[in-house]
Amino acid sequence: MVLNVGFYNFVSSSKILALVRSDSAPMRRVVQEARKGGTLIDATQGRKTKSVVFLDGGFAVASALSQETLARRLGGKEQQPLAGTPEEDAIVKREQVEADSERPTTGD
Repeated sequence: MVLNVGFYNFVSSSKILALVRSDSAPMRRVVQEARKGGTLIDATQGRKTKSVVFLDGGFAVASALSQETLARRLGGKEQQPLAGTPEEDAIVKREQVEADSERPTTGD
């Protein structure tokens, strides 16, 4: 079985070790090191990295989809679109709106 990590990019589910949020400073450092070391597969299509999929063999996949979305897809709870453009854009936009609504507002 394969996991659609977004925008026509697929990963073999048997190779997945972990699905991790990428918004912490330590995870951003891990992504930078993987990029420098040549072990990062960037599947974001230029969008913000929201999660990282760690694979056996030492590779990591950067995804523009949240780890919750990827976990639902991996668990079979969400239909995985085979083609990415409209569906993936809609998911990314929805997740961005959700993330924006969770951010605390400043009292400027």
